[in-house]
Order: sequence, then C-alpha cells, then structure tokens
Amino acid sequence: MDYETCLDRIHALERYGSRLGLDRMRELLRRLGDPQKDLPVIHVAGTNGKGSVSRYLASVLLAHGCRVGLYTSPYLERFTERIEYMGEEIAHAELCEAAEAVLGAVEDMTRDGWDSPTEFEAVTAIGFWYYSRRPLDYLVLEVGLGGRFDATNVVEAPLLTLITSIDLDHMAQLGNSLGAIAGEKAGIFKPGCPAVYLVHSEEAREIIEARAEELGCPCYDAGRAARAELLEERLQGCRFRPEVLGRTLPEITLSMGGLHQVENALVALTGLVVLEERGLLRLREDALCLGMRQARQHGRLEILREEPLLLIDGAHNPAGVNSLVRAVAPHLAGKRLLLLSGVLADKDSDRMVQALRVLEGDVVCTEPASPRKLAADALAEKMREGRSGTVRAIADPMEACRYAEEHAADYDVILAAGSLYLIGLVRSYFKHEE
Repeated sequence: MDYETCLDRIHALERYGSRLGLDRMRELLRRLGDPQKDLPVIHVAGTNGKGSVSRYLASVLLAHGCRVGLYTSPYLERFTERIEYMGEEIAHAELCEAAEAVLGAVEDMTRDGWDSPTEFEAVTAIGFWYYSRRPLDYLVLEVGLGGRFDATNVVEAPLLTLITSIDLDHMAQLGNSLGAIAGEKAGIFKPGCPAVYLVHSEEAREIIEARAEELGCPCYDAGRAARAELLEERLQGCRFRPEVLGRTLPEITLSMGGLHQVENALVALTGLVVLEERGLLRLREDALCLGMRQARQHGRLEILREEPLLLIDGAHNPAGVNSLVRAVAPHLAGKRLLLLSGVLADKDSDRMVQALRVLEGDVVCTEPASPRKLAADALAEKMREGRSGTVRAIADPMEACRYAEEHAADYDVILAAGSLYLIGLVRSYFKHEE
C-alpha cells in the first residue's frame, strides 16, 4: 500500500463508530501474535490533561536517554502524530507495513464471523505491532476513551498507571456522575501496579482509592503528595518549585501555559518519582528540568504568532474551557479579542459557551471537521446570549480562518478554541500562511 491508500483503508473503519469493549481487540491482537504482551507500558487516563501528562513523561524519559514510545489520540494535522518513537512520528513506510499486517487480520476476523474492529482498535493494534518490533524502555500509552473498556486496556501488567483528572464528559458511554466516570477510568488499574492520580472530587477519589485497594495497587494521590510553589505565571508557561512525596525537586519551567499545566506536571513528576522508588528509573536533575521544559503539546494553549497574539487551544469540553479561561483572562484585560470557536454536538456546549462569556470580544462560530459537529448557526445563537460583541457564523473553517486573517489588524488577540478537529485545521492554516 502507498500512504494515501493506507489512510483510506484505516479511515474506512470509521463507519463502525466507537464501540467500547475488549473482545474484538483481544481477538485482533491474538491473530497478530499478541504484540502488546511484555511492552513496558505507562498507561495514562483522564478526562482532560492526559495528552499533556503523557508528553511530560515521554519528554523527561527521552532526556534521560531512554528508548521511548508515545501513543496518543486524536491527531491535529497528521495521522502519524499518533505513533511516536524516540520523539519522531512513525514514517509513512513503517505505518503502511504495520497497517498491512493489522488490516489483513481485520479481514480475517470478519471473514470468520467476527464484528469488525473499530478504527481506534485497528490504530491501537498498529501501534502495538510497531512498538513490539523496536527496542523500548517505556511506552507511554494514552487512553482513547474512558479506561475499562478502551482498546488500550488490553495491557495486562503496566509499569505505572495514572489518572490526570475526572470531569463530566462522554457521559453516554461512561456514566452521568463523577463517581461512575472515575470507576471507568480506574478500570486501567492492574493488580499490584502503582496508581497515581490527581482529582478534585471526593466522590471520584473514593472510587479510585477503593479500586486501587481492591487490586493491591500502591496508591499515590498527587493532589496531596505533591505541591508546587509558584514562582512565575505566563502564557508561555509557568515556573515553580515542586515537592513530591516529601522530596524537593529542582525548579521546573514549563513551555505549556496555564496553571492547569502545573497540576498536569505534578501528576507526571509524581509518576516519575514513583518509577525511581521502584528501581525503574534513576532521575537526574538536569534531564528532569530539560525534559519538562522541552515538553510541548501542540494545540494546547499554543502561541502561533505574537502580533497580533494568536492562540489556539483544544478546549473541547466544559472543564477544558474553564481551564482555558482561567489561564488567558488575566492577560486579555483591555485587549481587543476575536474568538474563533467550533465544537462537537455531543459535548455540553451550553456550559462551554457560558464559561466563554467571561472573554469579552467578537466571535466567529465555525464547524470542526467531524460528522459530530455542532452547526455554526446553532453555536452562534448560543454565543449571542449575554454578549455585547459581534457574533458571526461562518460554517467553513477555512473561510473562518480567512476572516480572522483579513481582520487581524482590528484585534490585539485572536483566540481559536474548541474541538481538536477544528484546532488542527486552524493550526495548519496559520502555519501555512506563515
């Protein structure tokens, strides 16, 4: 297969939707020789922040000279972003080789009467197949959705599991309460495997700790076992002095903005200290500081331009929007703002719009590149309530970007926020224009 044919065949599985469950995944991997077995996995779940925590972990481990894989989802601009090895995206030829093996097994399954694996299941199997053929010290593995029935949860003996946050999202699949969602996330815990978490809900914390106790997991609440003395807060990132599990670590500088990134960093730092305490890593201060500083997650409060300030953020649910607003509001006082936004219809757009009302200015509502998109007109109608600025609906995201580009001189700040299926398009547009 050439690369485009490879992607077409992978994306063709999208018609099977998202169906949680592990039977199909286990059968698919069995036919591939169980490539996931014996992979040195660090498994990361959470409503928000799991991509950033995964990036911090992978970056620090790379800075220590380790052989590291990083599996994330979704991608922003290129499909190959999802599968990294040693800080580099999987090559087209390598993706095609892995996909040929996996898609062949998918065809065999359906021929034998099995339901077809979903696209995410096939992509996860591609990742496992690829990583199993490379020397690897750690595979940082980000959960796709939930945890208990997520395709990544076929890993039987991870080195470490982490939960970054619990909030109301994907409720149709995961439940309508923080406790129910916490139970699904804690489904990644395995017997005797250390579990690190940072959640603000007592209900969620109790569920997580009960599951950890049931499985005999050493339990580390980063919200209590770690703290940060904030030294500087900027849009470009915070600087702080951490203490983790009673140990004072060197001053850390982050390149991802927002106070929520300090919490994400504390989760990652707690995980790293736990790895060291278990004899799986020897932390060096220089490598720790370098890795944390070099970690960047595209599309998370990312500055694309300085004049006018152009920010993009994949705030795709209410918790993400609240974190974004807390991070940017102090820096936008008195500035002329253009907000470019588009969200998915299955998200709680009312709560997201309500949180965004704090940011005064004009708004352009557009649509993400997803069949689940909320119509631009519908979003604009919600945005107009209680807002004094102009609100426009421009359904085509490229036209919306062109509008922002053409009117950039009228604003001090352009902020694109919403679905990652939109933020990837916005990033590609403005990077290309640059």
